[in-house]
Amino acid sequence: MGEKKTTPIVINEVEYIFEDMTEQQQAMVNHCADLDRKIKSTQFNLDQLTVGKDAFVAMLTGSLKEEEAS
Repeated sequence: MGEKKTTPIVINEVEYIFEDMTEQQQAMVNHCADLDRKIKSTQFNLDQLTVGKDAFVAMLTGSLKEEEAS
């Protein structure tokens, strides 16, 4: 027979077994994991937007300086 597979979850430095949690607790763990993924994705998108904006500000500044020099 196969071993019972367990998934350890560490919360506030205490280890719990996911399979031993209630359905409600498992749902909360899944929500937390999903929110972590969304936060990381949003941070990635924010980084892209910030770099893009900085690039456009740099291009605008360069264009204005060229115009002043003319």
